[in-house]
Amino acid sequence: ITKIDGPATCSKDECSADPCGTGQTCADPNPSPTSLKDFTCTCDNDATLSTTGVKVASCVEDECVPAPCGTGQKCVDPNTATSSKFDFVCTCDSDPTVSEIGKTAVCEVDECTSSPCGATQTCVDANKSPSPLGNFECSCASGAKNVGGPATCATGTSDECTMAMNPCGGQQDCVDPDTTAASTGR
Repeated sequence: ITKIDGPATCSKDECSADPCGTGQTCADPNPSPTSLKDFTCTCDNDATLSTTGVKVASCVEDECVPAPCGTGQKCVDPNTATSSKFDFVCTCDSDPTVSEIGKTAVCEVDECTSSPCGATQTCVDANKSPSPLGNFECSCASGAKNVGGPATCATGTSDECTMAMNPCGGQQDCVDPDTTAASTGR
């Protein structure tokens, strides 16, 4: 810089050389050539993390925020340095031995483990995906089936009073005069 009628005013913006690097903002409060090493590096994702002078700030980036693993999984980021990317680990809540690094784990949920069909029915959960739930199938020895809950099983007789739905309600006595299998509802 040249000035004809007096001394030239020089400046030295230390941030022009990008001393802070990616993920940080550099600020030089006094760009005078006599004021060196007064620049500040501040983390873009957390303004409370900064350093002044010769080195970059120690920035932290927890890849588990927001939750990249989704519902039914736990996320752990073992290295939260901004330079460390895609090292987070997704682990299934339903089976902690199943996990993936840097992506969502493929978790299985067997809804039949809680015996939703009862002791006398067979339960099959063909789709063990955690979503959608309620897709298990209950089946009776007689062949009756139901998806998402117990099936209505025939007992060999058609005593309408002892079948799954009591037509009289809980406060009344029920008597079915015709309990043959050929009997139909009234």
